Amino acid sequence: MLPPSPFQVIIKPIGSVCNLQCQYCFYLDKVNLYPKNDSFRISPELLEKHIRLYLDEQPPEYPEVHFLWQGGEPTLMGIDFFQRAVNIQKRYAKHGIKISNSLQTNAVLIDEIWAEFLKLENFLVGVSLDGPPELHDVYRKDKNGHPTSEKVLQGLKILQKYGVDVNILTVVNNRNSFHPAIIYEYLKSIGARFLQFVPLVEAINGRVSNRSVDSIQFGRFLNGILDEWIACKDVGKIFIQHFDLMLGIVMGQPSSLCTHCQTCGNALVLEHNGDIYSCDHFVNANHKLGNINKDTYTSLLNSSFQKKFGQKKFDGLPNYCMKCKYLRFCYGGCPKDRILISPEGEQGLNYLCGGYKVFYSYASPIFQRMAASIRLGFPAGFQVQNE
Repeated sequence: MLPPSPFQVIIKPIGSVCNLQCQYCFYLDKVNLYPKNDSFRISPELLEKHIRLYLDEQPPEYPEVHFLWQGGEPTLMGIDFFQRAVNIQKRYAKHGIKISNSLQTNAVLIDEIWAEFLKLENFLVGVSLDGPPELHDVYRKDKNGHPTSEKVLQGLKILQKYGVDVNILTVVNNRNSFHPAIIYEYLKSIGARFLQFVPLVEAINGRVSNRSVDSIQFGRFLNGILDEWIACKDVGKIFIQHFDLMLGIVMGQPSSLCTHCQTCGNALVLEHNGDIYSCDHFVNANHKLGNINKDTYTSLLNSSFQKKFGQKKFDGLPNYCMKCKYLRFCYGGCPKDRILISPEGEQGLNYLCGGYKVFYSYASPIFQRMAASIRLGFPAGFQVQNE
């Protein structure tokens, strides 16, 4: 039995091994799940098995299969590894199926050889960049504690030189969250056209770290980005994940991001040794589903444990959320962030709830006008950029 809908597997070919030591990285400590003498490199045999299973087990009517390569730092595997992966994909691809690849990287190792390959094979490359150097270098340092912005920018410029499709991922933390206009203008000035803003929430026993973004400030940050986007007449020119999602939802489409879907559980994680976990944010002993050396993706997705994991995102919502007029925009957000008690005394309220409301209350009328423009046959920004 195949899954009823397409699923994703985030591949960690080198586990959590990285050439940087970013202070807020949630994945670095996953090295502790494995023996110290582990090679932390996926074997050629396991790579081929993953690609074959991943292609074979997608619903047959699905026209595109997307491979997501993350880490750690996946470029540590080298270009030859990714060339081998692409060749295997082509060998196992079914007739008429489109295969695409995305690679999330810190860009430190990117050179012209890498860029030439990534362009040739049409990779979408996500580059982690938290703003201008004075903001980026606060938490994103190398193993010796040195700043990394210069090397990241060098890698980014090479990718742009070769015309590689690039998406900038910015982690919004306690420092850069107060500077949305500066960050927006900076990212725009370096040629970024596709942006993601990911809130940093480091929670331990119901408390968040000092590095974490304040909930309300996260909402204000998004509003600040929205103001700049509109004021600069960049609607339709620069694409921002949160805004694309919200516009789609306003127009009646489901969220394409699991964080804001009604349920989850269709995005597994493959570690370097074949271990499969429920989710990128739940790579731990309690959420290890199996191993592709003996399991199929379909069997793990259809397991009672994974189904309950995915359904709990909705079933575990407090009544406070169920009554919220913004429920359809977030569905309680990511379960990893549900660490608060609701005003009604229920557990499971998302830490970012207040910030989401700040954003949704401000942005909803704007996106309603954008949706109206589209329905009338005009560009999305027609009304809001000409008011």
